[in-house]
Amino acid sequence: MTIHHLSVLIHRQAEKYGDKVALKYRDYSKEQWVPITWRQFSDNVRQAASALVAFGVKEFENVGIFSQNKPESFFVDFACFANRAVTIPLYATSSPEQARYIINDAHLRILFVGEQFQYDAAISVQGYCHTLEQIVIYDPTVVKDPRDKNSIYFDEFMKRGEGLPYNEVVEARTARASFDDLSNILYTSGTTGEPKGVMLHHYNWQEAMRTHHERLYVMSDQDVSMNFLPLTHVFERGWCYVCINEGIQICINLRPADIQKTIREVRPNYMCSVPRFWEKVYIAVQQKIAKESGVKKALMLNALKVGKAYNVDYLSKGKEPPTWLKLKYKFFDSTILSTLRRVVGVENGKFFPTAGAAVSDEVCEFTHACGINMMVGYGLTESTATVSCFPVKEFVIGSVGEVMPDLEVKIGENSEILLRGKTITTGYYHKTEATAKAIDKEGWFHTGDSGYLEGRTLFLKERLKDLFKTSNGKYISPQAIETKLAVDQYFEQVAVIADRYKFVSALIVPNYKAVGAYAQSKGIRYGGMDELLLNPEIKELFQTRMDTLQQQFANYERIKRFTLLPEPFSMERGELTNTLKLRRNIVEQNYKELIDKMYQE
Repeated sequence: MTIHHLSVLIHRQAEKYGDKVALKYRDYSKEQWVPITWRQFSDNVRQAASALVAFGVKEFENVGIFSQNKPESFFVDFACFANRAVTIPLYATSSPEQARYIINDAHLRILFVGEQFQYDAAISVQGYCHTLEQIVIYDPTVVKDPRDKNSIYFDEFMKRGEGLPYNEVVEARTARASFDDLSNILYTSGTTGEPKGVMLHHYNWQEAMRTHHERLYVMSDQDVSMNFLPLTHVFERGWCYVCINEGIQICINLRPADIQKTIREVRPNYMCSVPRFWEKVYIAVQQKIAKESGVKKALMLNALKVGKAYNVDYLSKGKEPPTWLKLKYKFFDSTILSTLRRVVGVENGKFFPTAGAAVSDEVCEFTHACGINMMVGYGLTESTATVSCFPVKEFVIGSVGEVMPDLEVKIGENSEILLRGKTITTGYYHKTEATAKAIDKEGWFHTGDSGYLEGRTLFLKERLKDLFKTSNGKYISPQAIETKLAVDQYFEQVAVIADRYKFVSALIVPNYKAVGAYAQSKGIRYGGMDELLLNPEIKELFQTRMDTLQQQFANYERIKRFTLLPEPFSMERGELTNTLKLRRNIVEQNYKELIDKMYQE
């Protein structure tokens, strides 16, 4: 398969597919999905590329995109590549301070913003960003600050490229484009310290597209993918580039909160997600089963049991299921399991890439028992996303799949996973010390994750930097405990506390709706969530469920004390990254009094 440079990829696909739909997005004013053909996609990229020249964008200049997922971001992204410019995506949820840091670190002169939140954040820090000259606004309904005389809307920007007045300049730049050119600087959200800009070159993406084409051989240009995770995230960005390269239609979910609705409207073949999406599906099904009784409940439980035997115990291991199991599975699949998949909106699914956090074995077995091919993987921004993933058919639950073709992986000191290959970054933008610390003299990138290999199958153990050591000298893996609790309907967020303390404790954000329903069923009266979470019966509920969920852990690993929080952890208070990972140091700072109280004798 020919892997085209990103500067020309859209145009080559337009020549091949013409009026076939490339992108779709939901127009909320009309409540309908709007198609964009490959030819229209190509035309918009050409016009945006010409407009960039009109606005003085030079080769190798950094251009910022601060927006939620929108078609315009794809247009600008590929228009920059045509000009040999570098795109710097910012998370749509970034705070003004986070935006200011990236704008200044990357010396951004032009910043594209999505909606009101991003515009307001950008305007509020523009005075502190001495390189920032131009803000371009995607959403025409954004209300500009009365003092803002310089920002323009996207349609005004595009008009500068009408008639392709600078097309010759763009074509000349594209002709000079090389796979050695820098394509993106992706800023890690940083659970500790300030963000680092990971430099990815065009050859990184070229290799990623090649190896995914080889590994994911069932993909077809007749397929549809739902774009749900933010394009700022290397996982979604890489996946979308793969889909574009394969000619797959991408349906853009503009509002993350709407995914349960939009997935049922689109019914995609693929969708990247983090484990929490599937944890919620698992919890919802378990709740549904718990409410049933008699024959119906028995049938549902039996369907999952048969589904696990068929898909996990046999097919995942490359074994042929016996005839009696095939017949049983055919019955349950055509009745209960197919209905479940249809309710979720994934009945057309070929596979669903899942990464970004640990996946519990229970949830993984459940999805496969339902006939949902959750493709667990592992990757980093520094590795151009995928390091390993489940193969299309045979896989090992508990692993993060097989290492991608031609990527070197070895296990170093303290079981640290080391990587080397064409998808690995050359380093961090403007951070030579951090680069030297991450990439050794032999070219091995040190991930900070520990694991082990069985052949080419990779297993994760824990994040080395997140390992806690209690004052008694015991090592604790907080992710293992947090992942275990996440499959329970009453737990929404958990922050395990243990580092340098005598025993393990936890700050728990309950599922407020589930706790409220439980209180109602027990006749517990309360004035507000603060009052309810102090109720001894509610505390006993959580203690009982934790005792059950923690049985596999050694005594010293188990949570001994906990506090139920009436408010969730938030990005606004710095407790979560833009990818919803815990910033443990900030959590410990913000909740110091509550934590100290748990350790009082």
